[in-house]
Amino acid sequence: MDSLPFLAAVAVAFLLAGVVKGVIGLGLPTVAIGLLGLLMTPAQAAAVLIVPSLVTNVWQAFAGGGFIVLLRRLWPLLAGICVGMFFGAVWLPTANGQATVWLGVALIAYALLGLFKVHFSVPPRSEIWLGLIMGIATGAITVATGIFALPMVPYIQALQFDRDKLVQALGLSFTVATIALAAALSHAGEMRMSLAAASTVALVAAPLGMVIGQIVRQKVRPETFRVFFFLGLLALGAHLALRGLL
Repeated sequence: MDSLPFLAAVAVAFLLAGVVKGVIGLGLPTVAIGLLGLLMTPAQAAAVLIVPSLVTNVWQAFAGGGFIVLLRRLWPLLAGICVGMFFGAVWLPTANGQATVWLGVALIAYALLGLFKVHFSVPPRSEIWLGLIMGIATGAITVATGIFALPMVPYIQALQFDRDKLVQALGLSFTVATIALAAALSHAGEMRMSLAAASTVALVAAPLGMVIGQIVRQKVRPETFRVFFFLGLLALGAHLALRGLL
């Protein structure tokens, strides 16, 4: 998987994903996995994502103060992610035939949540048990699809963090999910040296796309871009789901 056309496709996928993140502040893993899912299995796409995702999310997690306080509040979610990843890793080797379908379904669900701006609220007394459940579900879905977003992102948004803490909380959660996913993929034999060149290309293309996205954000209303982004994600998810079924 180090041919020039393949590496060019990886570069384009992560460049576009970076542009999306640069404009609206989210969507890099989702877009990258979705586009790469057209070329390879979700597990292979997730393996390419590991390095660029880890580099960007570690910085995001430690930017700002109050890291320990944040960790104390999010530990049920983070523990659940690891548990879900563990069970998903056992299931992954037998699930590759269904993975593209589940990737498409996850993209459709994520797009619909974004289009309809669905928001939830979590009372503090429910954070421990609900966080654990949401983490387990996120871990299992991530192993199957490579997408960290569901149901973790809506759950973290429901915790009512201020804007800076929300970004930091997402970075922390994505960091734990990335590390756990790397372990799960290694267990399943998906972390291969043949993907090293693709990961390197992704590591360069994603930040470049983010810079371009920040420029685009100054010229296009983020809300307008956001609507077209979720519509595109919806179409991509439907295509992947149908392709996996046929």
